[in-house]
Amino acid sequence: MTGRIIMHVDMDAFYASVELRRRPDLRGTPVIVGGYPRGVVLSATYEARAFGVRSGMASSQAMRLAPNATFLSPDFDAYSSVSAGIGAVFRSITSVVEAASIDEAYLDVTGSRRMFGTPVEIGEHVRAVVADEQQISCSVGIGPTKFVAKVASKQAKPDGLVEVLPDGVAAFLHPLPVEEMWGVGVKTAERLHNLGISTVGDLAHTPRGGLRRTFGPHAGGMLRELAWGRDGRRVVVTEPERSIGSQETFGADSDDGHVVRRELLRMADKTAGRMRKAGLVGRTVSLSVRFADFAELTRSITLSSPTAVTDEIYAAALGLYERLALDRPRVRRVGVRVEGLVPAEKACVQPTLIEPEQGWREADRAVDAAVGRFGPGAVQRAVLTRRISRPPSPTWQPRGGLAGEGEADPAVPPGPQIREIRNGV
Repeated sequence: MTGRIIMHVDMDAFYASVELRRRPDLRGTPVIVGGYPRGVVLSATYEARAFGVRSGMASSQAMRLAPNATFLSPDFDAYSSVSAGIGAVFRSITSVVEAASIDEAYLDVTGSRRMFGTPVEIGEHVRAVVADEQQISCSVGIGPTKFVAKVASKQAKPDGLVEVLPDGVAAFLHPLPVEEMWGVGVKTAERLHNLGISTVGDLAHTPRGGLRRTFGPHAGGMLRELAWGRDGRRVVVTEPERSIGSQETFGADSDDGHVVRRELLRMADKTAGRMRKAGLVGRTVSLSVRFADFAELTRSITLSSPTAVTDEIYAAALGLYERLALDRPRVRRVGVRVEGLVPAEKACVQPTLIEPEQGWREADRAVDAAVGRFGPGAVQRAVLTRRISRPPSPTWQPRGGLAGEGEADPAVPPGPQIREIRNGV
């Protein structure tokens, strides 16, 4: 193969595959990752897909299609950790890596042949290392352009590899239905069918004028170019992540302010934990609220100094929520995001005169250490593990701040109160 050699690597049923590492007893059965009974399908095993379950489908519909499927709640921290490990494998092959999403990436391996061999050998090496280190499978497409590599990886699924040589692009693409083209959705495919275009080959031989009249000068021309495998896009090294966030769709719409505040705290806790794990801090806190009628409001605030402290992020998100003029009180989903991230070691955090020697920052570190040693759920805020009679706030915490320490006690002064658990952690 001469010219550029582009590889597209796509994890197979990524979220579901990560979950099966922890639940090997579910292998070979239909498994769906997503919100239940509300929410959407985020990922599904191929056994579930055989029933017609697809990503983005409403969970209620998926349950009707596959009534015996096992629903699992998503664990985005686990997915991010596995994704980071896979990214490290990619960068061991080439420095030119473009992350298209959490579970797929483009690699320019043109310069990697001298060290790792032929493109197929490189692809099989990637698949073997990912399977060995992460215990999940991936599919690899190799071609002279990003578009061809993307289509090839789709044809390789699941757990396969397809290489398309430059002189074999037309022979590979043209027999495929237009639906197999990246970027061609249901509506575009319908319009193509209305023009009598069923295959990529039909599209490639359709006069430009007809396509431009139907799809516009840019989209019409691009479709025809892609049908011949022509794609001038280069693999662009991905910029570092600039924001981290978490969101939760409620099991039922709620107009209970206590419930909403509790979930805001849960999302702030997840977001802050991911930031600390990545060694990042940020100043801009963003709140998103989706209501029962699917209308959505987003608000943000910039703090005086960057932070990754759960209570500081929660306080900002709670303040934004309290200031909302809610004419749609029933809430369907809440989300908390922190933007403008920078490495913690490069951030300038301004202490206050009244700041205690040991504060919430140290409390978060102790909790992170316990969770890192004993696993998720080893330490949790009591307010997130039980129903309480009053809403959480940054200045009021359950006794001890940890699960199992009793009911809320407003007499406890604000500040971290860490319970000693297991070997002094």
